[in-house]
Amino acid sequence: MGFLKFDLGNLNSGEIVEITLFGNAANIRLLNNSNMFNYEHGYNYRCYGGLAKSSPIRLPVPNYDHWFIVVDMRGLRGSTEASVKVFS
Repeated sequence: MGFLKFDLGNLNSGEIVEITLFGNAANIRLLNNSNMFNYEHGYNYRCYGGLAKSSPIRLPVPNYDHWFIVVDMRGLRGSTEASVKVFS
């Protein structure tokens, strides 16, 4: 199953990640580096976000770390594309 992956690099607490969807509703996941590894390898992971039925979606960064955004269609029909911006 495919997914879109955006490497955001190191972000500080309080920065805002804005995700804009172009297409259907999708699952949006904000993952740190270790949880991104777990997600990609099918292990249990923790993330911020969830099902996005409209966009843009704005997620606050909870703490300093290396962050990723994943957009996937798990459990959904159709497809989507996305763009990501970070605001300090």
